[in-house]
Amino acid sequence: MTHLTSLCVLVLASLSATHARIDRHALVSRFNPVRTASSASTPMQVGNGHFAFGADVTGLQTFLPWATMSDRGWKNDSLPAGMTETDIAAYRGVVWDGVQYEFGGPEPMQQWLISNPNRVNLGRVGLLFMDEDGRGEANVTEDALAAKRKVLDLWTGTMTSTFRWAGEDVSVQTIAAQNSSTIGVTITSPLLQRGRLGVFLDFPWNDGSSKFEAPFVGVWNATANHTTSLRTRNGLGRGVAAEIAHTMDSTTFFTFVRGADDFAISRVSSDTHRYNVVPCNARQTFSLAIAYSQRKVQVVPSVAAIRRESEAAWEDFWSNHGFVDVMSGSSDSRAEELQRRIILSQYLLRVNEAGDYPPQESGLVNNGWYGKFHMEMFFWHSAHWALWNNWDLLNRASSVYSRFLPTAIQRAQVQQGYPTGARWSKMTDPSGRSAPGEINELLIWEQPHPLVFAEYEYRATRSRATLEKWRDVVHATADWMAVYARRNASTGFFDLGPPMYVVSEDTSPNATRNPAFELAYWRFGLERASTWMERLGEKVPDAWTEVKENLAPLPIEDGLYAVYEGIPSDFWDTPTFTNDHPALVGLYGWLPQTANVSLDMAKATAEKVWTSWNISNCWGWDFPMLAMSAARNGETEKAVEWLLHPLFEFDDVGMPVGGVRVPTPYFPGSGSLLYAVAMMAEGWDGSQGAAPGFPKEGWEVRTEGISKAM
Repeated sequence: MTHLTSLCVLVLASLSATHARIDRHALVSRFNPVRTASSASTPMQVGNGHFAFGADVTGLQTFLPWATMSDRGWKNDSLPAGMTETDIAAYRGVVWDGVQYEFGGPEPMQQWLISNPNRVNLGRVGLLFMDEDGRGEANVTEDALAAKRKVLDLWTGTMTSTFRWAGEDVSVQTIAAQNSSTIGVTITSPLLQRGRLGVFLDFPWNDGSSKFEAPFVGVWNATANHTTSLRTRNGLGRGVAAEIAHTMDSTTFFTFVRGADDFAISRVSSDTHRYNVVPCNARQTFSLAIAYSQRKVQVVPSVAAIRRESEAAWEDFWSNHGFVDVMSGSSDSRAEELQRRIILSQYLLRVNEAGDYPPQESGLVNNGWYGKFHMEMFFWHSAHWALWNNWDLLNRASSVYSRFLPTAIQRAQVQQGYPTGARWSKMTDPSGRSAPGEINELLIWEQPHPLVFAEYEYRATRSRATLEKWRDVVHATADWMAVYARRNASTGFFDLGPPMYVVSEDTSPNATRNPAFELAYWRFGLERASTWMERLGEKVPDAWTEVKENLAPLPIEDGLYAVYEGIPSDFWDTPTFTNDHPALVGLYGWLPQTANVSLDMAKATAEKVWTSWNISNCWGWDFPMLAMSAARNGETEKAVEWLLHPLFEFDDVGMPVGGVRVPTPYFPGSGSLLYAVAMMAEGWDGSQGAAPGFPKEGWEVRTEGISKAM
């Protein structure tokens, strides 16, 4: 047990001594998802944060090829014709205002770098239906199954599907290991004794030809592009009865199969990559453990061991970390839906977004942006783990800052020519390399994020070890923030940009100077970094202080904050500027008050956003950001309305709907929901009373193990 986890358990124990504990099991189980048919848009999933398996109504991928994905499942496509690795390494983009950027360079190298590496679908596992003599496959559709019902037990991470086929009951239970990329499948039916059921495995071709792959990942009819091969029995590792090697370009992925009893496995045809697995013994139960890896494994866990792992890990997740109950004592009719969203978001983020790297926008459900992750979105995906005291999960990915520090220093000092500091990328992959792109290179609001993660960890530990752990990241981050800001000879202030993109990515980079939100976040970040050095007993660099105290003032038009300095004065009435992420409301809400922000003006600006922004085009984390602003400004009813806005949708299994902007799911919506709920329920620095972000009438909100927001 980690020190941070121990702290959370102690807090929960002290609470139980003075107050009746929330009945967490009852509240979680109340929202166990149930389906009676497959969804064409989202799967039901099991997983462990590193690995996830999506399933249709059979509990497997029988009728719909949902993805099996991992945070380690990446491949590179073949290099463009005539190109070598030396050519790729030599890629350079444009020089803009004396800075070397990674966009606008030669094709096809640029597109290859954008789309590689790309994330793969590791394979498909489906229920095999056999004809009456058990020798050939039966042509079965989902409509042929009667009394279909699939239930996800959130408390144990177990999917159970039941239905009737050929006059008999069939049950399929699916679980995911918590320490490996393995699923356990148990089929129970009299049909097994008659040789009428089994399992099939299939493998798609994957490449970087599509920016988005949703709802399904991979190509199933390009069998000539890749190879699979089967090995069985001896020398495969403890408990491993079969191994399938799947090679795409120069990358090979392995699938390992372990059975509780003997089974036969065979390739259906040399023209396919499908393998059928059938039991050798006439029993009513057939269990398989199916593991995925890029390396040979020494052991595959049994289905029984996987079940124990899953039950223990999920009980710990639900029992020993933060929890919010907005429903049990509330009379407001909206409380149940908000509670449903909270519980299902917790589950899905634990399945999809608790890996070694920041998550991609769609987690491990499907692919967006070639499966790459966006560092500016890391806050919205994962900062909630800090407030809910899931430090065991957050620490897996937050260490990316120390791991990526060398590439961030190289980007700032070698590529871009700054004298010091580390510049964090926007769109990247496990290599830490920035994907070429104008927005990717010119966005800056990802830069202060590590200072937020560091601050929350220090608040949780108050330890010297945490200060030392984050020191180099904090220092290099603030160093670049200081040298990026440039002294304006006319005003004497330090300017941000141009060229740059704001949060909403919809302004001209050449014209964008001193955007309001980024100025406030810069001030916030340099304050946090300075405090960090003081805690360490080290001198705060003079450059940090000079920039912090002399940043350009936030731009103002007609008594309200403006998106950036020099924006057309009629921007409130111009759709070009009011059609995407309304970051102006983040000045006080997402961010605490900074020295360069007036609370009265921030509140008036937020209220203007409510009436003048194109809310119909808002999506994902926009709504929790709006809610946090309303909550800090005392508009608690409005805060709840934003969290339950009709355009902020979650489907029957809790998947956050992407809407017209991006495919479903769009998980920054889930992460931001949990961050906003924690802040509204437990409060923020300087807030007064219990549940300060919720209305007093109709809401009784209880928390356990939740930390305050900054």
